[in-house]
Parts: sequence; C-alpha cells; structure tokens
Amino acid sequence: MARAATTADAFNAVAEPRRRQILDVLAGGERPVNDLVRVLGLAQPQVSKHLRVLREVGAVDVRDEGRQRLYRLNGEALKPIHDWVKNYERTWSERFEALDVVLEELKQEGRGNDSGK
Repeated sequence: MARAATTADAFNAVAEPRRRQILDVLAGGERPVNDLVRVLGLAQPQVSKHLRVLREVGAVDVRDEGRQRLYRLNGEALKPIHDWVKNYERTWSERFEALDVVLEELKQEGRGNDSGK
C-alpha cells in the first residue's frame, strides 16, 4: 500500500501525534535535536525523521550554531490550519453562548424552587 504524502502540506504533517508534540516543545523556544530526544523519549533517528517532515512543509526552521543544529517553530507555515479552524470558531462561540443561556435558566429555576421551601 502506498504511503500517504505527509509532506504535502501542514495538515498532513501535523496529523501525526509525535510531530504535534515536537511543535508543542518548539513553541517554547528553539531547541537542539538532543533536547527533543530527551523531552519526547524517542530515539534520535525518529525525532530527526519527524523534523525532516516538519521542515519540508516549513513548520520548523533550522540553523547551525557551532556543532549543533537548532530547531524552531515557524508559525507562519501553520497559518492554513489556523485559518481553517477559525471558520468553526463562530459556530463554537454560538453554541457555548446558547449553553450559557440554558445553564443560567436552570440556575434561575433552581433558585425559584428553593424559595418555596
């Protein structure tokens, strides 16, 4: 069976949970690969493989500093994901507002029942 193209875009790249973990760690700042290995508890070749995919879609940048390669998050590459999720924000907000109304009504009803005792 052919493998799905994980490097086609940010959506495919971040579909893998370990890559999301790498992005979460890098959101805290620039890190060398050995730090990522330690934090994630993965073997260095696995981390490097995931970093390669994230670099290919532009989600991660790398720079050399002496003998180390430092990786950092490139949030701009994740903008298509943000934009897509943002489309649903209005729906979520409307649903949460409706839930708040129902909860407030239930509280009011509960207070009304308590006063009759």
